[in-house]
Amino acid sequence: MEGLRLDGRTAVVTGGAGAIGAAVCRDLSALGARVVVADVDGPGAATVADELNGASLGLGTGAGTGAGSGTPRERRAPATSLEVDLADPAAVEEFCGRAGPVDILVNNAGVSIVEPFVTGDPEGWELMWRVNLRAPMLLTRLLLPGMTERGWGRLVFVSSDGARAGSGGEGAYAATKAGLFGLAKTLAREAARGNVTSNVVCPGPTDTPMLRRVDAERPGLVDRIARGIPLRRLGTPEDVAGLVAYLCTDRAAYVTGQVLSVSGGVTMH
Repeated sequence: MEGLRLDGRTAVVTGGAGAIGAAVCRDLSALGARVVVADVDGPGAATVADELNGASLGLGTGAGTGAGSGTPRERRAPATSLEVDLADPAAVEEFCGRAGPVDILVNNAGVSIVEPFVTGDPEGWELMWRVNLRAPMLLTRLLLPGMTERGWGRLVFVSSDGARAGSGGEGAYAATKAGLFGLAKTLAREAARGNVTSNVVCPGPTDTPMLRRVDAERPGLVDRIARGIPLRRLGTPEDVAGLVAYLCTDRAAYVTGQVLSVSGGVTMH
């Protein structure tokens, strides 16, 4: 199908060592992009990049091959990893210099501290502001000019359905993630003439290690959440990654300024 390949494009995925970030990296790499896996967890990012590079050399199914054919997969562009502390503006600037020309920026990294708002620690708010909102602003400010100059680009901001609908114990987190809505919509207008699109993806309840850790502390939580979802299951990292990857392709060239949920029907607006 035409318009779904990303050959020749370079994609940066922040939080690329996490469950959703790694799934996004896999999808973008499978579509032909050269993926830069960015994370404060340097070894974790390197592991994901190694996985992508191993997949590019493996045998099995791939574009243009039949299942079980034993023929080589279509070769993918080599993936790289870069460690970056998104809470540090100087580190963000250095990272952008090392990443080189970037066509796709997926601002996926995030920090969540669950606590009642009125008793929350403002120091935690500061960390969430730095990573969840300021870092995407800085990254975009540094990388967007190159996209517009080259006449093609994709900005995808991974927010949260908690930012759209509210979520108990996540007031500060939701506030920082909601800030991405206004940023993405403004950029959609400002960058449109440079053929750069800007969209937000909001995961709903998603089966990640972080959620499983919370479930271990509060047994039965995941089952209760799943029962309240119209599709009667948690989302998977791959569910989120599929939408992110689509928004990065030419098939989504006319989609910009949108806030889209991947929530199994929890939010319908």
